[in-house]
Amino acid sequence: MSVASPGVRREGKPARIRRAAPERRESPCGPGHGYAAVAGMAWARHRLLPARGDQRWPRGTLKAVFFIFASLCAWYSGYLLAELIPDLPLSSAVYSIRSIGERPVLKAPAPKRQKCDHWTPCPPNTYAYRLLSGGGRDKYAKICFEDEVLIGEKTGNVARGINIAIVNYVTGKVTATQYFDMYEGDNSGPMTNFIQSAPSKSLLFMVTHDDGSSRLKEDAKRAIEALGSKEIRNMRFRSSWVFLAAKGFELPAGIQREKVNHSDNVKNRYSGWPAEIQIEGCIPKGPS
Repeated sequence: MSVASPGVRREGKPARIRRAAPERRESPCGPGHGYAAVAGMAWARHRLLPARGDQRWPRGTLKAVFFIFASLCAWYSGYLLAELIPDLPLSSAVYSIRSIGERPVLKAPAPKRQKCDHWTPCPPNTYAYRLLSGGGRDKYAKICFEDEVLIGEKTGNVARGINIAIVNYVTGKVTATQYFDMYEGDNSGPMTNFIQSAPSKSLLFMVTHDDGSSRLKEDAKRAIEALGSKEIRNMRFRSSWVFLAAKGFELPAGIQREKVNHSDNVKNRYSGWPAEIQIEGCIPKGPS
């Protein structure tokens, strides 16, 4: 049997090439310590030096840096607030801080009060007036002229019956006020004399409280009718009535002068009394 020399291909089978084993180098520490030394050095390098793609700060250092940065931000924010907020009480400062970010509330300015509680002011060189009849038993009549209450509950000169105020048209000053009970007593004659005694160039304001017709006689009706009243003869028991008259001159046609509201058990606002009524307006001033 012949033996084939190394490297020669045998018939039918491929030849196997053997590679020489690497030469072993002995460790300085002696035989058998080479691999242990290499493994130890790799472990030390892994523990002491982090990999190039994974170099990170220690957790303690990051926490310290973050704490210092947050403290500086908080101090600077407090400094800015102290500079921006003026020297106010603590409650005001807290309220100002709480109101930051809230939607502003827009408040409409309160309407300016007009003379005699008108909705709109009267033009220049005019007198403002407002006549209000009584309503029920406790709502007293009122006469207002140029924002002055001539007859009313506060002035203490209003009563059951017909209440009358006389004003000088030229000066705008009140000359006389009086009330006349038309439910008891004989006051129709004295009221007629009071109306007829008003001087020329006078404004006469008349309002009822409670009943103003039960003892109203013919002479008083004629005196009021002569001043331009259209409703005096239609007055009934407890009718609400207001009337503006001028003596010795004519009022403009567009001015509210008279209004009446009769008592009706079905429509009455109060038990036994109709609702109060009112007229208001502006009277042009005459030459002084």
